[in-house]
Amino acid sequence: MTSKAKTVFFCQECGYESAKWMGQCPGCRSWNSFVEEKIPAAKKKSGTSGHSGERAKPVRLRDISPEEELRQSCGIGELDRVLGGGLVKGSLVLIGGDPGIGKSTLLLQTCRNIAAAGRKVLYISGEESLQQIRMRAARIGEVSDSLYLLSETNLTSIRGIIENEKPDVCIIDSIQTMYSEEISSAPGSVSQVREATGILMQLAKTLSISIFIVGHVTKDGSVAGPRVLEHMVDTVLYFEGERQEAYRILRAVKNRFGSTNEIGVFEMRGDGLMEVPNPSEFMLSGKPQGASGSVVSCSMEGTRPVLLEIQALVVRSNFGIPRRTCAGTDFNRVNLLTAVMERRCGVNLSAHDLYVNIAGGIKMTEPAVDLGIVIALFSAFRDTPISDSLLAFGEVGLSGELRAVPQAEQRVLEAKKLGFEKVIIPMANAKAVAEVRGIKVVPCATLRDALREATE
Repeated sequence: MTSKAKTVFFCQECGYESAKWMGQCPGCRSWNSFVEEKIPAAKKKSGTSGHSGERAKPVRLRDISPEEELRQSCGIGELDRVLGGGLVKGSLVLIGGDPGIGKSTLLLQTCRNIAAAGRKVLYISGEESLQQIRMRAARIGEVSDSLYLLSETNLTSIRGIIENEKPDVCIIDSIQTMYSEEISSAPGSVSQVREATGILMQLAKTLSISIFIVGHVTKDGSVAGPRVLEHMVDTVLYFEGERQEAYRILRAVKNRFGSTNEIGVFEMRGDGLMEVPNPSEFMLSGKPQGASGSVVSCSMEGTRPVLLEIQALVVRSNFGIPRRTCAGTDFNRVNLLTAVMERRCGVNLSAHDLYVNIAGGIKMTEPAVDLGIVIALFSAFRDTPISDSLLAFGEVGLSGELRAVPQAEQRVLEAKKLGFEKVIIPMANAKAVAEVRGIKVVPCATLRDALREATE
């Protein structure tokens, strides 16, 4: 007698499973996110491991030989940086981003570079025909014969082709279009996405194939489907930016083989995505000369210091409640810094509208940009320009003190490389940058001292 398929309810936001429908998910507290799906009867398993197919046995940690993970270059330096030094063999990488942001273009360029190095690449698309992919590939230049294309959505067929072809790298575009005949729900549902990811993960580990999967995102910016999808894969990358702007940011939010703080910067052009090896230069391009409310600060993204221009505008409010608008930084953090300025420095901003913007379209939330935001607001309030050769960074405390930030020496060296003559830092970082020559370093203990130095 065969067991019947059971009906369960899944939360579309976090993947929480329930036997009955609920209005609010107990896991993520989202409302009306449960969908009904049928789960086929479970098959008997032989007790073997999921990756090797052999019966699992416990092994002592000291008996495992330490081997360096095998990495291969993607041919794109910025992508290699975000991945932690290159693509790890047998890894499963998820790339998410808004529609039209450039995910497919980036992966197609990656396929072209890997194929040009003599490695076999299989690009599987469930959204475009082969002719459409060929038209898009024509923009990025000549493609090697080692690149193979496939338009398919059936996971059973895809699994057989991957096992027969055994490519070095495989692209799945996108995971929401793939379906398994064993699951009765529609493609893109929680069950289908989870099943597809599980099959691809098993293929990646057993055949040592590096697999990229493209994931659609929801309106709040997270990858569509169950939250367990991000837990199953090895690396999660998000492609950020506005379609109207030329620059794109590739950011790692999970990486089992490297840092999650690295970013890659790309520029969208007619012939594809181009790397931006020095983001500080493009972030400062077009900076106004001698304008009030503009100051340069420094934020660390992984091991890379990024210089950015902070702009502020302070105008007298015509309403009872002043307006606070922020772009590229945390809104609540700006309100906190405004309160510190009023209480500790005597700058009355309660009757003014405040506008703060990080130029370049990049979102920076590191506390090290606090001092830059305060100096920009103070400059706009007093209508006093800040020297174009000045850079400032440091975390601002509620008592008006400047607190130390990590990697201060790298920040000062980056400012020196780009021609800045003076940098204001917290007093606690003075010892770390004592050996830096060729640039004037001004350590300050309090916010009052920093504002005095900035406006001299």
